[in-house]
Amino acid sequence: MDVVTIGEWLTLWLMSFALGMDAFSIGLGMGMLQLRLRQIVKIGVVIGLFHIGMPLAGLMLGKQISSHFGGIAAIIGGCLLLLLGLQMIRSSFKPENEPFVNPVGFGLMLFAVSASLDSFSVGLSLGIYGARTFLTIFMFGIMSMLLTWGGLMMGRKVQNWLGSYSEALGGLILLAFGIKLLFPL
Repeated sequence: MDVVTIGEWLTLWLMSFALGMDAFSIGLGMGMLQLRLRQIVKIGVVIGLFHIGMPLAGLMLGKQISSHFGGIAAIIGGCLLLLLGLQMIRSSFKPENEPFVNPVGFGLMLFAVSASLDSFSVGLSLGIYGARTFLTIFMFGIMSMLLTWGGLMMGRKVQNWLGSYSEALGGLILLAFGIKLLFPL
């Protein structure tokens, strides 16, 4: 592997981790509902699938935008990542201790959409930037599924304080990548 490929893998891994931290923090709150292991597995798989579908739609749209708008597309993508990172940091300080929905049936779908909406914006930015589609959605899906499972399992065991810090960390990572897109070295 050359340095560029390693850099791309590392960048995508960090971005998938950042997006997964949002799902982790939501899962941490949901884990306090004393879910059965079977429910935890199902929730993680659904979140993972949504973290594949949402960025895929964003990537496709981003590639279209990039081909039509050229040089300004990277600026748009960087600004989207900056806004998303700032929004995640801001929302990490909201005093919400309980999840807004029960993760069963329609509530699970609503939960999955809310946890993966930010991945659409990141997918849009990456599509503008020209990232590899399969690698990107695979890493986003796997990482979010694993972090959701981790959050749900830890939610059964730890206090609420960890959730807000994990979402703030994810926001900082996205903020850094937004700055990197806007000011390439």
